[in-house]
Amino acid sequence: MELRIYKDKKEVAVQFSKYLVAFIEKREEVHIALSGGSTPKIVFDELADDYAEDIDWKKVHLYWGDERCVPPEDDESNYKMTVEHLLSKINIPEGNVHRVRGEDEPSKEAARYAEVLEKRLPQANDIPQFDLVLLGMGDDGHTASIFPHEIHLWDSDKLCEVAIHPESGQHRVTITGEVINNAQEVAFLVTGASKSEKVRIITQNEKDSEVYPASLVHPESGKLVWFLDQEAASEIS
Repeated sequence: MELRIYKDKKEVAVQFSKYLVAFIEKREEVHIALSGGSTPKIVFDELADDYAEDIDWKKVHLYWGDERCVPPEDDESNYKMTVEHLLSKINIPEGNVHRVRGEDEPSKEAARYAEVLEKRLPQANDIPQFDLVLLGMGDDGHTASIFPHEIHLWDSDKLCEVAIHPESGQHRVTITGEVINNAQEVAFLVTGASKSEKVRIITQNEKDSEVYPASLVHPESGKLVWFLDQEAASEIS
């Protein structure tokens, strides 16, 4: 893995935006799985404000690595957040945006979205392959919507599963471990002091780190980049 550590969230957003521009430039067509959360929100603002004209959005296809099972107009929707902070501000074809239908019955939608990935993405190792998967990490070490109490979902033979938030009981649709680790490249976006303990445990492969889903991210390509601010990286030795 590669660790890229910056002074604050703003600098993480700037540097990730530069990374993404260069990543997209090298490819004729790009399939990206987006993440929800506070750090991607800052990144989307940066992309929209300062880098929107540097990207040929016609060749970019956007998906979601996970989504809360709520309607698209709900404030908890990852899709709604992305629309407000990025999609409404860039010139991307409507057909290039492939959202999870959070308003539909969860298990049926997980199956439908798996079919979308099968149909839309190129194949590698006999399963769909994203060019880039963006991931966040929770204070509990979860990533996508695979939480420690349901870590078995990581090894599911399905492309998408239904996860349940451990506290709220909210249902979510999430891609699974084989899809994440099959990506050409994976990038973590992690900021804030509350994440520092899990960042240390996972990036240093400490004892029992495997109880945290984020520790299971090991793309077969070997291309894993962590974008961290100094607070999140403060415990790394």
